[in-house]
Amino acid sequence: MTVYFASHSIRAVVVTTLTCSLLLQLAYFASVLFLIWRSDCASRDCRMAEHFGSCKEISVVARKRMSAARL
Repeated sequence: MTVYFASHSIRAVVVTTLTCSLLLQLAYFASVLFLIWRSDCASRDCRMAEHFGSCKEISVVARKRMSAARL
């Protein structure tokens, strides 16, 4: 609506709508890929920990590392 009131052009509204929907889809796809990648890293740390003994200890270290990376 805002684009139409600003430009009075249906073409601009359609192009803007398609552009925004494409950007939203790309952001959603990227966030899903990021979540898959992050869960894979956490499970890989846990699998590696099984070779050394305790999965819980490494899991705690991995969570601390992830929370530190968020800051």
